[in-house]
Amino acid sequence: MKTIDKIPIGKIQRASKLVATGAKVGVNYLKYYGDKLINSEEEAKERLNESNAEDIYDGLKSLKGSALKVAQMLSMEKNILPRAYVEKFSLSQFSVPPLSPPLVIKTFKKYFGKAPSEIFDSFNSTSLNAASIGQVHLAEKNGKKLAVKIQYPGVAESISTDLALVKPIAMRMFNITGKGSDKYFKEVEEKLTEETNYLLEIKQSKEVSDACRHLPNILFPTYYDSLSSERIITMDWMQGEHLSEFTARNTDLKTANLLGQTLWDFYMFQIHEYRKVHADPHPGNFLVSDDGKLIVLDFGCMKAIPEDFYIPYFELANKETLNDSKMFMQKLYELEILREDDSEEEISFFSEMFHELLGLFTTPFNVDTFDFSDEVFFGKIAAIGERYAKNTQLRSMNGNRGSKHFIYMNRTFFGLYNLLHDLKATEVKINNFKNL
Repeated sequence: MKTIDKIPIGKIQRASKLVATGAKVGVNYLKYYGDKLINSEEEAKERLNESNAEDIYDGLKSLKGSALKVAQMLSMEKNILPRAYVEKFSLSQFSVPPLSPPLVIKTFKKYFGKAPSEIFDSFNSTSLNAASIGQVHLAEKNGKKLAVKIQYPGVAESISTDLALVKPIAMRMFNITGKGSDKYFKEVEEKLTEETNYLLEIKQSKEVSDACRHLPNILFPTYYDSLSSERIITMDWMQGEHLSEFTARNTDLKTANLLGQTLWDFYMFQIHEYRKVHADPHPGNFLVSDDGKLIVLDFGCMKAIPEDFYIPYFELANKETLNDSKMFMQKLYELEILREDDSEEEISFFSEMFHELLGLFTTPFNVDTFDFSDEVFFGKIAAIGERYAKNTQLRSMNGNRGSKHFIYMNRTFFGLYNLLHDLKATEVKINNFKNL
């Protein structure tokens, strides 16, 4: 794979790269208008999506950092984005062009004050795993294999700049108006900033590992403070296959169900008992060991769940609440989905919309065992998402809805559902975590 010798760090450099990417997208649209005159609109649209996805991803992968992290987050939105975008953006999970070996050594010296050869018995300067914020190298010390994650230079300093550049696009995509929108972008900025603080990640990793180590069929690496710094993390090298690669080839239903149950129990225990959750459930953060155990990596993105959000959020998942119109409306106000300044039209529209969405999405919570391989269930989610995306009435209203905590909680559940669907887990016991 081609390596990168330099990452744009300055505001003007990064903005220029995005402008150049936008120009390529503009050319793709010109080609599309000509293409659909000759071929069917469906074929032309598919080619447009493929070209745009490739050009946008190529631009973001050279920037790395939070710009690429946005692509990674979008790659989980399988029911919103066209297939071409999902496939291309999914590469940001663990397969992007890494830093070149000379830049790795230079970066290591900057962050740690020493060259890798002065610290480890051996160090592979060619990355074996590169993602949006950092890349992983194989090292060895005292006979133990270690994974050394090095953060890309300039990532932490460019978060605010990157978000300012993508903010107009996000606001159009999700129909967010300027009024009150800052709280959502502030939430994302704070989480991305936390992800660049590797000392915080080590602390969180140890806490979650200790809290969840008793759960069956799950493994966590050990982290080494003395071999880590604010921009470098050293942990055990965990041998396993990336979850996406495993799901692509696996045909063993028993193993799929075991891993599915492990994933579900891990998340439910965190949410309901620990009240803080690993809010980055994409395949690149999980491995499957040779004996079928789930290995969890990367605790940089953890979402604390405050009590005043937790209670109404899960009360809305309850069938009794959905069937009680007065209670349902009360929870919508508590979660800021409805506001006191809403018009009668907005109250009617959004209460009906969220009743339909929640009635479908919370189906697993109201049964004993759920089949996440069910194509009908996921087909309904895709269809309802597409219908509301095209709804002209919704576009005319303020789509700026809900508590800021929805951003990472919904991301967690969408990601978890997709992982379980990819696994084709057919028998997930919903309340099993209560017995662990």
